[in-house]
Amino acid sequence: MTDDLVHYTCLAGVARIVLARPAVANAVDLPTARALGTAFGRAAADPDARAVLVSGEGKRFCAGGDVAAMAAAPDREAYLEELAGTLDGALRSLARLDKPVVAAVQGAVAGAGIALMLSCDLIVAAASTKFLLAYASVGLTPDCGVSYLLPRAVGQQRALELALTDRRLTADEARAWGLVAEVVDDDLCGERALKLGEQLAAGPAFALGQAKRLLRSSWQTSRAQTGGDEARVIAEAITKPPARAAVDRFTS
Repeated sequence: MTDDLVHYTCLAGVARIVLARPAVANAVDLPTARALGTAFGRAAADPDARAVLVSGEGKRFCAGGDVAAMAAAPDREAYLEELAGTLDGALRSLARLDKPVVAAVQGAVAGAGIALMLSCDLIVAAASTKFLLAYASVGLTPDCGVSYLLPRAVGQQRALELALTDRRLTADEARAWGLVAEVVDDDLCGERALKLGEQLAAGPAFALGQAKRLLRSSWQTSRAQTGGDEARVIAEAITKPPARAAVDRFTS
C-alpha cells in the first residue's frame, strides 16, 4: 500500500483507514483508489481488527474523484473508466467486510465521496459538513455505486434532486434525509466516531458482522431467501460464546 496516500493502523480492535491527501480535499486519483482497495483488504484479513474507522485528513472528508488527474490523463476516457471501476471495486469490498465500519466525515463530502461514505455502516458527521453530488457541475455522471446507494439511503425523488440540481445538504439535513447516523460538534467528530468504533469492536463480532451482511444483501435477495438466510445465521449465532453466555444469563 502507498502509505502516503492512505494510512492504516489498528489499535484497540479498530482498523483506522485515513485518506491522506488533504491538499486536494482527499480527492481520489487512480493510485489512491488502489491504495484504498489494499487498505480495505488489509482490514478484512487483520485478525486484530474487529471494527473499521474510515476518515479523511484535513478540513474535508473527500471531494470525490480527482478532476485534475482526469484532466492531465493522455486518454481521459480510458483513465476515468479505470478510475471509476477501480474505486467501485474497492468500495464494494468495503461494503462486504464482515466487520462494522464507521465513517467520520467533515468539511465536505462530494461525488464519489458520497459512495465511500455510504459504503460504511454508521456515519458520524461534523455539524458544519456539506454534502453534494457535484457531478453535473463538471458535466459528469454518478459513479462508484452512487446511483445504487443514494436512492436506497434517501429515496428516489430526493436522490434525483441531488443529482440533477447539485443541491447541497447541511449536516442536519443529511441526518433528516437518512444519509448520516449522527451529527456532532466539529471538534468532537473524530472522537465520537472512534468511540463508536471501539464500542463495536468490543461487541459480538459474528453477530455484528452477519447483521451487517444480512441487511446489505437484502436488496439483492427475495423475502424467502432473506428469511432462510436469517434462520441459518441465527442458529449459528447461538453457538457462539457471546450468545451462549447471554442466553444462559437470561435463563438463570
